[in-house]
Amino acid sequence: MKLQIKYDINKACKMILQEQMNRLDIPYEVTGLGEIEINRSVSAETYTALQQALDRYGIEIIENPKNAFIQRIKDTIVEMIYNDEKQPNTKVSVYLSDKLNHSYGYLSSLFSEVTHTSIENFIILQKIERAKQMIIEDRLTLTEMAWQLNYSSVAHLSNQFKKTTGLTPTAFQRIIKKRKSVRFATNEKS
Repeated sequence: MKLQIKYDINKACKMILQEQMNRLDIPYEVTGLGEIEINRSVSAETYTALQQALDRYGIEIIENPKNAFIQRIKDTIVEMIYNDEKQPNTKVSVYLSDKLNHSYGYLSSLFSEVTHTSIENFIILQKIERAKQMIIEDRLTLTEMAWQLNYSSVAHLSNQFKKTTGLTPTAFQRIIKKRKSVRFATNEKS
């Protein structure tokens, strides 16, 4: 039997972090998305135990300040795109500058220097991943998806979707529906 699940990755990570910090008796405070303030010094042994515990879940402690800041940029973009409401009407550059308290020029050049891609490309990839998730959930029309993801039109969404995945959103929908019908038919026979 297969179950279709929906999960909030931010909430899941937060719960894992809380469980591991509490298990190791580390006093902490969550200060932001992807940030924890440890309220006292911890031994090297406890720090290693925390690293190993988090590593089991694919969570990595980032020690390089530049990489940590890049992760904050990525987390802010993902938070914006995966918000169930429509994305902010402000320009992404203004949104990121306001959220991260740095000029967009600084954010953009640092992001490109460390990741070898642009913030714009990262945003497109995240929007397309979100569009794929929305198609799989089958709750919204393409027009509603385009509006929620701040595309100027369905055609704009479709062009970026095809350029990124090699498929149109409609072709992707057909594939998902076909897979669901095959699974349903297989489960009926079992």
